[in-house]
This record gives sequence, structure tokens and C-alpha cells, in this order.
Amino acid sequence: MSILNPVDIEGVVETILVRNHGSEDLQTCRVDDVAVSFAGFAGDTHAGLTRLSDVRVRKTYTNKTIIRNTRQVSILSSEELHGIADHMGITEVRPEWVGANLVMSGIPELTLLPPSTRMIFSSGASLVVDMENAPCRYPGDMIDRHHPGYGRHFVAAAANKRGLTAWVEKEGHIRANDKVSLHLPPQRFWRPGSAQ
Repeated sequence: MSILNPVDIEGVVETILVRNHGSEDLQTCRVDDVAVSFAGFAGDTHAGLTRLSDVRVRKTYTNKTIIRNTRQVSILSSEELHGIADHMGITEVRPEWVGANLVMSGIPELTLLPPSTRMIFSSGASLVVDMENAPCRYPGDMIDRHHPGYGRHFVAAAANKRGLTAWVEKEGHIRANDKVSLHLPPQRFWRPGSAQ
């Protein structure tokens, strides 16, 4: 019995970006397509089968512990990026400024997709949602370069809209205008003792 179920929502890949190794900040650069391996996006600084633990897991592991890399890809929604910009009172928040690897449209409340959701791309690859990518101050620093004085509003404006992190389950390619289907796991809240 399959535990993952497709839903009647289809997204579209709007933008693909990579952050080159040696980059001084989190800014990413646009590309037309990307080869996707089990390590992540070809040429991206977050690619790799493992990574060093960081602030995301500081309550779980000591700093710089080698762990499985479930943060290979950063995914955002074009609709949520527009909402962040509106909330901040600026004309735009570009995905390059916030370290995005993928921007999609057509998936309502993308940031709130449950962990283990599969994203199946029409050109062949698939990604698995790890978790919400909580907003931090570093994108605000980038935004400040383009809209001085506004970057400090990013964390509040991006709450529940900052996107997701994901890892590669099936290798392939991702291309601009790819269709993206979603396969969701069962959704329930964990409450010990509630299964009796």
C-alpha cells in the first residue's frame, strides 16, 4: 500500500539558481537548467551527501558535526516572495538575495508543505521536503544593499513564507517551466497516547 498520495495541485518552475563555491555571501545566480544528483544541484555550494551541522540543528548536534545533507536545495514560492515584499513595503524581494535554488508558482502556501512531501519534476528529478527554512537576518543584509533600511523587516515579513529545504530522491534534470506534481504523506499531529 502506497503511503504517498498525489494531489490535484501542479506547480511550475519559474527560476533556477545556484550559489557557486567560494561565494562571499548567500547570493545565488540564475541558470536555465541544472543537473540534479543525489548530492544536490551541480555546482551549488550546498551540494553534498553530508554537511556540517549548523544553527538549524544546534539543539540536536554539537556545532560542526558531520550529518546527512537534507538541506541540499532551498525552494521558494513566487507568490510568497511577493507577499514578503508587500509586507516589507518594497517593490520586490529577488530570489537571488535570499539564497534560493528554486522558485515555483502555483503551489498555495508552499512553505507549509509537510515534511516528506515529494516534488516530482516533469523533466525527471524528484525532491523530498525536509522542513521549513526559517527566516534569518542574512537575507535581510542582502535586501538592505538594494533597499537600504528595509532589510531589518525581513525576518518578521518572511515568517511562514521563507520556503523549504529539500534533498534529492531521484536524479535527473530540472528546467525552467517544468511542471511539478506533489505527492503528500498522511497529515496528522503527533500527540503521544492519541493512537489508542
